Amino acid sequence: MGYRLARNSDKIKSTYDLVEQMEFLFVRIVRARNLPAMDIVGSLDPYVVVKLGNFTNKTNHRERNRDPEWENVFAFSKGHIQAQRLEVVVKDKNFIKDDIVGDVAIELPEVPLRAPPDGPVAPQWYRLRKGNNRDDDAYRGEIMMAVWMGTQADEVYPDALHSDAHLLPLASIPHTRSKVYFSPRMSYLRINVISARDLKPSRPDPAIYIKVQLGAQLRWTLVSSDRSPNPTWKNEELILVACEPFDDPLVLMVQDRLLPNKDETLGKLEIRKGAIRTRADHHKPFAPQWFNLDNPNGSSGNGSGYGKLQLRVYYDNNYHVIDESPHFCSDFQPSAKPLRKPNIGLLELGILNARDLAPLRSNNGGGKRVDAYCVAKYGPKWVRTRTILGTAEPRWNEQYSWDVHDPCTVLTVAVFNNGHVDGNNDAAKDDPLGKIRIRLSTLEIDRVYTHFYPLLVVHPSGLKKTGELHLGLRFTCTSWLNMLFLYVKPLYSKMHYMQPIPFNQMQYLRYQAKQTVAAKLARAEPPLGRDVVAYILDDASNTFSLRKGKTNWHRIRMLFSDVQAYLKWFDAVRSWTRPAVTTLVLLLFCVVAWTPSLILPSVFLHLFIVGAWNSRRRPRHPPHVDTNLSFAESAVPDELDEELDSYPSTRTNEMVMSRYDRLRVVASRVQSVVADLANHAERIQALLSWRDPRATAIFVVFAIIMAAVFYFLPFQLVVMLLGLYFMRHPKFRSKTPSTAYNFFRRLPSNADTFL
Repeated sequence: MGYRLARNSDKIKSTYDLVEQMEFLFVRIVRARNLPAMDIVGSLDPYVVVKLGNFTNKTNHRERNRDPEWENVFAFSKGHIQAQRLEVVVKDKNFIKDDIVGDVAIELPEVPLRAPPDGPVAPQWYRLRKGNNRDDDAYRGEIMMAVWMGTQADEVYPDALHSDAHLLPLASIPHTRSKVYFSPRMSYLRINVISARDLKPSRPDPAIYIKVQLGAQLRWTLVSSDRSPNPTWKNEELILVACEPFDDPLVLMVQDRLLPNKDETLGKLEIRKGAIRTRADHHKPFAPQWFNLDNPNGSSGNGSGYGKLQLRVYYDNNYHVIDESPHFCSDFQPSAKPLRKPNIGLLELGILNARDLAPLRSNNGGGKRVDAYCVAKYGPKWVRTRTILGTAEPRWNEQYSWDVHDPCTVLTVAVFNNGHVDGNNDAAKDDPLGKIRIRLSTLEIDRVYTHFYPLLVVHPSGLKKTGELHLGLRFTCTSWLNMLFLYVKPLYSKMHYMQPIPFNQMQYLRYQAKQTVAAKLARAEPPLGRDVVAYILDDASNTFSLRKGKTNWHRIRMLFSDVQAYLKWFDAVRSWTRPAVTTLVLLLFCVVAWTPSLILPSVFLHLFIVGAWNSRRRPRHPPHVDTNLSFAESAVPDELDEELDSYPSTRTNEMVMSRYDRLRVVASRVQSVVADLANHAERIQALLSWRDPRATAIFVVFAIIMAAVFYFLPFQLVVMLLGLYFMRHPKFRSKTPSTAYNFFRRLPSNADTFL
């Protein structure tokens, strides 16, 4: 699909060639001047009405202003235009009936065509006339505006008021516009608590600990082992998530735990961003500092009257603040700009259209209406398309691009049903209609992919298909060598491996980072809702799901399917079902056993041949959701309802008990498998532990005999004899288990000592 424009469109074709061209009539209302007074008192409350056939849009009115300014842009889709004349009417707002100040009529065939990179169409002054009486030369003022035909590549397209939204309340219009957002730049704030002195507790043996607060984040240290007014802590480090511009102060409170639910605050410390240092290299950490504590009641302290606190506190920009699932991460860049990787390419995404969209519930009680928009995230950049109102077949045709720093990253695109179009419910949520994830490493370089991706949502009643999303993708690489070199480099920056953050603490920091991003984007205009951000960033990997447990078990079985097939083939060879094949395998084994230097070259040559052979069947399209692998279609509704249940559960006691019993059955099977593995491992340990003195004595004698055999006989001969013995004809085998198996099964394990 080419994106073609009438003139000067070479740049646009190279930039917007993944989507279809959509033409719009743009009307930019700038200002008016010298408007006449319409009231007896000489006042005027003007506003502008733009009419095109059956479509009508208007600006806000300006109170008592004869030289008003609006700076509004209106867009009319060419496919909806049925009139030949555009009318721009200036009216005076009144309580009973609005009076017409004057109007301007423009014939559409005379409207110029504009396409970037052409400069913007300059607004012009148009003289206002009264109604259809064009012979009336009375001066009624002038209006400055610009009218042109353009496309979705126009700079004013994201902020324009479109014709399909003209009936919406004014409060809903911002929620329908397209927008580009950026995640805030975040850093880890490290607080290393070392010691305190000169505290004034109310008892001789205080239990001192430190409570740290940054915004809504709260953390506590352990109680110091020193029960004195001069406590110390060992390796007590707290990590919080901070984001620019670092307006929230860091508050530390020294507290004495009197009772399990009662604390006494001994001092308070508030540190602003100017007093916190920033670390942006791998050098030695900063030296600790002493801070004077203030009155915990809020009044200023007098010097060190409330004691001192020794801290090492700084913003650590050596880490990447993780706010996504590690399995679907779109960015690995650290907070420090000098440590970031250079760009290796460009990712271009064209959001074309969708079809057969079907919301799962009514839109705020107004019926199952579809007002769909898309949100795409890659790296710190979020994009939101325009909301297409009242259609299950929306056409967006919007194109966006991202700089790529690592090919092993994931692009996330989701479709939502806008719940804010009625303008009456600020607490409304945008229901998700499905999510698509595309890993860049699965894309071929400089190839354009245009496919329909299924939109699927797991619902308590079962898997629901809510439609299909049509996307265009292209991954362009600027340096092949740099991209290939990234495959052998670590994903994250060096500090993630030199000083790794514990897993449990990382889970907490990831949650706080998601909350920080959601809070920042919710304050944008138009806001990107917290529910939208949570749906994009969350993979629900930490929630229990019996369906996902079956999926993971099936994945493990698939991984070992090739091994199982090889063992089945080898058993057939060993059983002499095809004597010619068995003889050939024996000859090859003898050659390899006698010349072991051929083993590694043969293995790698085999891997090369298999990889080259499989290249003919390599995937030609990006992968999408596999419902069979996910066990989404075969899952029963009760399992899906359990998966979507909240914490704590909101279901009835009987239902929770039933699910608990089912979980006990599954857990007992897992317990049995783990117990068998532990028994086998302990039997191996029992070979030399003398728990069974006779078995250990047999094994020790066997070991010394084998040592002598391997010492005096050539290694190749021993391996060849063992192979021939193992591949012997079934006539020379016993149907009972082997001697080694019988000996191993008789070894003891620690299961004998369990209750």
